[in-house]
Amino acid sequence: MLADMTISGLARAGGVGVETIRYYQRRGLLSAPPANSGPGSRGAVRRYGAADVRQLSFIRSAKAAGFSLDEVAELLRLDGEQDRPAVRALARQRLAQLDGLLSELGAARAWLAQLEDDCSTGTAGPCPILSAFGDTRRRPSDGPTDR
Repeated sequence: MLADMTISGLARAGGVGVETIRYYQRRGLLSAPPANSGPGSRGAVRRYGAADVRQLSFIRSAKAAGFSLDEVAELLRLDGEQDRPAVRALARQRLAQLDGLLSELGAARAWLAQLEDDCSTGTAGPCPILSAFGDTRRRPSDGPTDR
């Protein structure tokens, strides 16, 4: 397939904004093709093709799996056949991170559910939810952390 899309066409095809494409280019995740001036064009235009759409799809899928952009860059550098152990190691690392996050979210959910129950059963005094948020002694020990 010929490179026939402008950057806005690539953005549409990939479901992202033009600035996201430019950001990925600055990060080295997507290449910026050379600008070409064609007949009837009002200036130099970069043209993108199917390979660029596939690369963008790869980035979006890896991000959806929770990989950081640095990890996505590493995945892009790896060879699908030669570097299987490295790819698996990155996946195992990400799975461990997701398991930790799920544990944190489970603890936060249980704590909030208990607070909501406490709030619904009592009508006197301050709301237990608001009181607990201001009381550092009532936080779940392994609750969500600032990210």
